[in-house]
Amino acid sequence: MIVGIYARYSSDNQRDASIADQLRICRAFAERQGWTIADDYSGRAVSGAILLRPGFQALMRDALNRRFDVVLAESLDRFSRDQEDTAGLFKRLTFAGVNIVALAEGDITHLHIGFKGTMNALFLKDLAEKTHRGLRGRIEDGKSAGGLCFRISSGQDVERRKPDHR
Repeated sequence: MIVGIYARYSSDNQRDASIADQLRICRAFAERQGWTIADDYSGRAVSGAILLRPGFQALMRDALNRRFDVVLAESLDRFSRDQEDTAGLFKRLTFAGVNIVALAEGDITHLHIGFKGTMNALFLKDLAEKTHRGLRGRIEDGKSAGGLCFRISSGQDVERRKPDHR
């Protein structure tokens, strides 16, 4: 079996070592299985809610060109957290004869796609609600919720200020 490995972390708050850690454990798994590693692909600080990640796009291109038989990741959510995207990924790879294996879930089946896809979609919804709650709290405390702030002074001119990141 020839395998392509994918690793991703989603935010600037995570360490770049997260990619190295994911690749290390996937390589070790592939070696135990006797698989040949064709290549590894990664996505750094990009949300799993979108597929327009260069590393992911390269993985899909190579998989659909049958460069490998198996796509391996630490977990199914490393590919995508979007329910529709996860189902589409599974459908395209299955049609091409490429299996998906995740260390956390094993061989990915239709059941995983339905269940994990739903759980990942709920995770994203929950994350968005918590993020908005936190931003609202910062605003109510009189702090910036991010980005550049503008304040209109009494003289009708606009004063540009940097965000207060206390």
